[in-house]
Amino acid sequence: MEWFNEPRQWADGDVLRVVADAQTDLWQKTHYGYSTDTGHIYGRTVSGDVTVRATFSADYAEQYDQAGGALRIDAENWIKAGTEFVDGALHISVVVTRGFSDWSVLRAPGLPESVTIELERAGDAVTVRYGLDGGAPSEMLRLAYFPPGEPALAGVMCAAPVGKGFETRFTHVEIT
Repeated sequence: MEWFNEPRQWADGDVLRVVADAQTDLWQKTHYGYSTDTGHIYGRTVSGDVTVRATFSADYAEQYDQAGGALRIDAENWIKAGTEFVDGALHISVVVTRGFSDWSVLRAPGLPESVTIELERAGDAVTVRYGLDGGAPSEMLRLAYFPPGEPALAGVMCAAPVGKGFETRFTHVEIT
């Protein structure tokens, strides 16, 4: 396992605890007009099909605090999926970037204690599924194109675009 943008505070044991550094994000151009590639991703590089599954909870505090899973080829080709704190509520979200970022978002029912996110890369597509409070990731959220065969960092991510940082606890991380 390796870091892309290693955070100042993290510990790996039975639980992977990561404190997202302040002012970190992954985004390219669309709507906001800026590009940033400072979010934290912890994983391993794979060349072909892969499934990333992570169960996590976090201490969301500020607008756009986010955590989940990611697949990253480079600064302009990546997918992040998980949770995002938007307008005072938790949302399930996916950002797909191929030069420009797009954002899909769905308000989470209530405030789940944990979320399980799954990104399944098969050929030229990634299927994103999620589950709440220990449930299997059975709800499909997105199917997106992703360049096949390109080596990609597959793992978990978090970022704090406008806040001071926040802690995420990954209780299960599987990259197969």
